[in-house]
Amino acid sequence: MTVAIIDYGSGNLRSAAKSLERAAKEAGGGPVVVTADPEAVRRADRVVLPGVGAFADCRRGVLAIDGMMQALEETVIGAGRPFLGICVGMQLMAARGLEHGTTEGFGWIPGDVVALNPERPATGEALKVPHMGWNALALRDSNHPLVAGFGETPYVYFVHSYHLRPADPAQLLATVDYGGPVTAMVGRDNLAGTQFHPEKSQSVGLRLLANFLRWRP
Repeated sequence: MTVAIIDYGSGNLRSAAKSLERAAKEAGGGPVVVTADPEAVRRADRVVLPGVGAFADCRRGVLAIDGMMQALEETVIGAGRPFLGICVGMQLMAARGLEHGTTEGFGWIPGDVVALNPERPATGEALKVPHMGWNALALRDSNHPLVAGFGETPYVYFVHSYHLRPADPAQLLATVDYGGPVTAMVGRDNLAGTQFHPEKSQSVGLRLLANFLRWRP
């Protein structure tokens, strides 16, 4: 069972690869390959798209690799192989990103990527952006296979200024509270995405990656 982590010049690839390799030992998975080769993506049993930085820059990075977007469409949407987007890699699944203008996304999860504008409920005082640090997940779908074994109060690590607001509430798998609900996980069918960084989220992040490697959507 090969896992392809897409290298398009963005994302903490080394940490993501090391965490997936560790999870593969636990889940009995196969090799983890960091690649910019569309054919390697087509051969993979699972696909992971990390992302750090601006939405438009990350989208340009994917499109700049000849044949990569086509390979993603064929493998993830056409063949239905499990896909995990991390941080901006999750945001790219949206219809649009509204960061410094409007940028078209992949259109896999209807909805927009919008700026955080958090305030303290009691005072209206603005909270710091980017949202950075540990937060407790509120699971909207505790039966989803990717959150199995998370425990009562799973804490995960965030660094972001935008989040994906899905048009369909059923595709919102988890939120966190940061001056109001903030999207933490989205998903449908064989697609899943985390706004948090599983590779930085210690035991909960490792559990999520192991669940992803076992996932049979």
